[in-house]
Amino acid sequence: MKGKGDYLRILTAGGEFRFARLDLPDIDNGPVVKAYAPEILEEETCLFHRGVEKGADYLEWLHDYVRRGLAERRPAPVVRFADGEYAFYNLTLDCNGLYRQAESVGAIRRAMPLHIDALRRLAAGGKMAPLIFPGNISHKRKKGLLSFFRGPEERSSISFLDFLRASDVELNGENYIPFYAVYAYLTSEAFARLVDGRKLGILTSHFDPESCRSWFARFGSRPEIVFIQIPAEYVATRWEEVRNEIMESIPPDADLCLAGAGAGALLVCVDVAQRHSIPVLDAGHVLNMMNAREDKSNGVRLYTLRKLKESEPDPAAGSRSL
Repeated sequence: MKGKGDYLRILTAGGEFRFARLDLPDIDNGPVVKAYAPEILEEETCLFHRGVEKGADYLEWLHDYVRRGLAERRPAPVVRFADGEYAFYNLTLDCNGLYRQAESVGAIRRAMPLHIDALRRLAAGGKMAPLIFPGNISHKRKKGLLSFFRGPEERSSISFLDFLRASDVELNGENYIPFYAVYAYLTSEAFARLVDGRKLGILTSHFDPESCRSWFARFGSRPEIVFIQIPAEYVATRWEEVRNEIMESIPPDADLCLAGAGAGALLVCVDVAQRHSIPVLDAGHVLNMMNAREDKSNGVRLYTLRKLKESEPDPAAGSRSL
């Protein structure tokens, strides 16, 4: 019988994965510490694959993955997983933190085959970015930035990893990337320059065109932004009901999409990427930043603020006042 934590032990015992600090020299996590507590820095330590030497390698790897998806017009989904998803896959309504993810446990159960299928497709050709750090690999995790007062069982990455194993989903060096590496990449100059002049679809429930354009303009980037509205709630359990309408709303010549859909982001990113053969990244909080609505995320997040440089304006300057 498989026990709790078995999959993490398998991943780390043989040296395939190790814990290391995601050190990105141009990132400034100081404002996040001030907003919360020094303990939040525990989340800077995450899983590293043995083939990755330093944190910056993950950003370069992700950039190359997205760039190739654009150039070769092929599916390239990137999906993050944290407390809300862990609670969802643990079949508990504690997933309803900042957003309403599920109407009932029964609704989660009915949606689960769809999620498992999407997880398998993501693992086969996309990038999975689960939040795994020393403080959430036990059932005694301290309250952290993304915990939203859930119980320790529901917000443990152990439960998610064991769920992956039970669902025959493998985490490996090809499909894994640290959770915060996605935030760091989406707030980088490299990403802004990559989408310059491209048709960028934004799938979320709220959109501020002027704010989004200003976000990219700080880097001299001017993508053609198209807003595709999705429901503000229950995407994770009602995706089949809205999928076709949303798919038809995405321009056929879209180059890339960013999605903000909570626990439903898995379904959105994987299906849109496959249908349109484009990169689709689960942006979450970064979309709130682009829309000047950091309040929807309860404020600042790690790895989204950068040290000021003369050559690089700060895309999150507004967040520093929170």
